[in-house]
Amino acid sequence: MNKNVLKILLTGAVVCSMVLLEAAAMPTHKHLRPVGTSVVSQGTPTGLTVEFIRHPEHTAVIDPHPEFGWLLPPDMPYQTGYQILVASSRSSLDDGMGDVWDSGFVESASSINVAFQGNALQERRAYYWKVRCYGSDGQASPWSDTQLFRTGVYTDHITTSNIAQIENIKPSSHHKMAGGGFFLDFGKAAFATLKLHYKPKKKETLTIRVGEKLLDGQIDRKPGGTIRYQELQMVVTPSQDSYTISLVPDKRNTNHMAVAMPDSFPVILPFRYAEIEGVGTTFDPSRQEQIAYFNYFDYTTSAFSSSDTVLNRVWDLCKYTMKATTFAGYYVDGDRERIPYEADSYLNQLTHYAMDNEYAIARKTIEYFFVSKPTWPTEWQLHVAMMMYQDYLFTGNTEIIEKYYERLKAKTLMALEVEDGFISIQSPNHDGAFMASLGFPDSTQRLKDIVDWPPPSKNFGGFNKPQQGEQDGFVFKRINTVVNGFYYHNMMIMAQFASILNKPDEALDFSLRATKVKKSINEKLFNKEKGYYMDGIGTGHASIHSNMILLAFDLVPQDRVQSVVDFVKSRGMACSVYASQYLMEALYKAGEADYALELMAATHDRSWYNMIKIGSTMTLEAWDMKYKVNADWNHAWGATPGNIIPRGMWGINPKTPGFGEVVVKPQMSRLANSSLTFPTIRGPIQADYKRHNSQLSEYHIHLPANMVGEFMMDRAHASELVHNDTPINPLFGSIRLVPGDNHIIIKAITVK
Repeated sequence: MNKNVLKILLTGAVVCSMVLLEAAAMPTHKHLRPVGTSVVSQGTPTGLTVEFIRHPEHTAVIDPHPEFGWLLPPDMPYQTGYQILVASSRSSLDDGMGDVWDSGFVESASSINVAFQGNALQERRAYYWKVRCYGSDGQASPWSDTQLFRTGVYTDHITTSNIAQIENIKPSSHHKMAGGGFFLDFGKAAFATLKLHYKPKKKETLTIRVGEKLLDGQIDRKPGGTIRYQELQMVVTPSQDSYTISLVPDKRNTNHMAVAMPDSFPVILPFRYAEIEGVGTTFDPSRQEQIAYFNYFDYTTSAFSSSDTVLNRVWDLCKYTMKATTFAGYYVDGDRERIPYEADSYLNQLTHYAMDNEYAIARKTIEYFFVSKPTWPTEWQLHVAMMMYQDYLFTGNTEIIEKYYERLKAKTLMALEVEDGFISIQSPNHDGAFMASLGFPDSTQRLKDIVDWPPPSKNFGGFNKPQQGEQDGFVFKRINTVVNGFYYHNMMIMAQFASILNKPDEALDFSLRATKVKKSINEKLFNKEKGYYMDGIGTGHASIHSNMILLAFDLVPQDRVQSVVDFVKSRGMACSVYASQYLMEALYKAGEADYALELMAATHDRSWYNMIKIGSTMTLEAWDMKYKVNADWNHAWGATPGNIIPRGMWGINPKTPGFGEVVVKPQMSRLANSSLTFPTIRGPIQADYKRHNSQLSEYHIHLPANMVGEFMMDRAHASELVHNDTPINPLFGSIRLVPGDNHIIIKAITVK
């Protein structure tokens, strides 16, 4: 830490007028047309993408007018212009010829979503492109390296798929079993098959077992729920030295409702352990391989650590879950069904975007919901607009909004509006025509309110076991508070989408609908005597769900927030792993960082750490098997902390779509230190925090080029504030962040 800065803090000699110096020193966007093409920047643009794909040479771009993106050179904090060359051969590009398209100099700060403006690219062709940037001084960078991309066959879809990745994973440990044979531990479960490298001296019949769960040191043969296990026999002979086992496909996750695996994939299932019996003396356990299948995932783009070791392990669990569950190329509900569910997909998207700047799976899944198999829960339909909105915030791209806006209206359920601006599945409009508008092939189906999952049951799923359910005693009524909370949020999103598409009348209509239902919720569903929101009209019961949803979606007036928070906290973790997303969002929005951290770092049986404790390496479908009798061990909707840590605890969120501006509003609670790498479409945000003592804390926040930000803090608790050696008036409550390093020191008010 700078000694002069410390001296200022310790003596309290903050000069408030120095704020003006910071404002004067802020870089400005000088949109100057360069004279000539002289090069000043020593760095080149990197991180080139086509259709958000970082290695497009390995896939097939399906947009004849794709979008380009790049990262600015490290010595260029702001861009004022660019030039792109696209060529039909590498040699043409090397000669400086864009024979397919030469953008010429374009005066623009855009380094993402830059659309190809030439004639439509031909199908099944290879193209080459490069870019150079112009900085605030109007001077050009050197040209980037050349990137190859290939076009495929154009379809009605707009999302280009990324590639599958196959990893050959050796055992992290192995040992001989007491009864003969070998036990292999591959370290983590993965959607995989098993490859044996073994040349026996004579013909042998091996017994092979794979599974996710252990019991008394061996693979659990009856793991329960939907925890995976298989046993099979395989004949091996001296004439062959490698074998891939033939797993038996599961009938449920390979039926017509499930996402089909690529033809090139073998049958795969999630397993961590293998047992191999019947092998001879030439068998080497260290050579055996788990052949694991993933979609594209760059593990290096995100990182987290803190002074809380439990929280660190929970983050690692969530991160690996994001990678492992990409195997299908869509967001699916786990291995039991392999079906995209709207709510599952939304939670998956939030954490995936927080772990890697990889957007293809989410965008493909959004398109899936418009062309195939919507699911029955009322609230699930309302998650589609939420997925589209998060994609817009993270990428800044509007193509999906433009394409599906009209059809999205049905999925907001506005057609089910009844009195007082509420919606209800008991609306007379909830008919076959409406179900067809949602995309249900069987228009006799009807939506059903869900609130949370699973419900209480004496014999859930035919397992002959009771379960308490995760609905906190919710009382279902014609007007459902949870459903209408989601509906309000949808109307706010649709108002923004209408504005993006220059539809002011529709934007106003959506805004008015949002205002009307918000007013009705607060007038008709709030119990003033008890200080909480009831589950619906006609019941006095209040659940955690009705209250945390309204907090999460900003429906609670400020003068009611504390009583609602108090009620929410009184319920504990009285919701499922799915609904915990909205509980954690509600808590951080209400400034309840201590309680939120307590829940994320808890170790009881309704905690994320419990998933680790019972032996899983991916998040579970439920807190524990006792809470959902058919639960699986590979459910991405259980990975809430993976997005809440950066978005809630660190408070990093896009202020403008595509991260042109970012907000950083940390709520570190009792943590002594924390480090975070948060991927964005413009490059990673790197953040470090250290609490020196109860009065002094320090942040280092590095923003990528072409991004500015706002650091926000509770001004009531800060007496002195310094940004990059410049004292700042803490009454402002925020600091303007610039590209590059931002060093912030906060001295807290001393309480006597």
